[in-house]
Amino acid sequence: MTTPSTPSAAWRPGMPGSDNLPSGPGGRPAAPSGDGHGPQTGPPTVTIGSYPDYPSAQRVVDYLADNRFPVERTSIIGTDLTLVETIMGRLTTGRAALVGAGTGAWFGLFIGLLFGIFTAGNWVAVIVIGLVVGAIWGAVFGAVVHGMTGGRRDFTSSSSLRANQYAVTVEADLADQARQLLGRMHFPTTATSR
Repeated sequence: MTTPSTPSAAWRPGMPGSDNLPSGPGGRPAAPSGDGHGPQTGPPTVTIGSYPDYPSAQRVVDYLADNRFPVERTSIIGTDLTLVETIMGRLTTGRAALVGAGTGAWFGLFIGLLFGIFTAGNWVAVIVIGLVVGAIWGAVFGAVVHGMTGGRRDFTSSSSLRANQYAVTVEADLADQARQLLGRMHFPTTATSR
């Protein structure tokens, strides 16, 4: 038999009573650790340089690696992210069918190869039939899917994330060593600390 509990203030880190938390569908919950704001993020880090593009930041980390720096304690952090969608061209029902045929042909080739392995007779015919049937079904599927959009997306595109700045960070206890190595690199940096 359970005893009714009296209403009390919500539990906060440092308060006694973590052993009185009610069990839920997943079992008995554990009280939050630390300050109650989630898991620890690891050791403190220092930004040793900021770069306008990823290859520059990558070159810095590669230089550190070449000089036996423990790069597993290094991060490249992209900030000010922007989603860029590059339009590749107009998408018609015919082009959608063509793209679908290509995708279907690859799938049909895979299935044809799979069945061709176990065929005692003409395995080349099995592969060709798989490729042709896959291309036909892919074309039909591509055209139908494009037709179902009702003209709301009559273009093809490619999406990518880009950052305006890339910061190279290292754990605080290695910051001086990293800066000394970068001083020998003679590579322009915008050093900041965080």
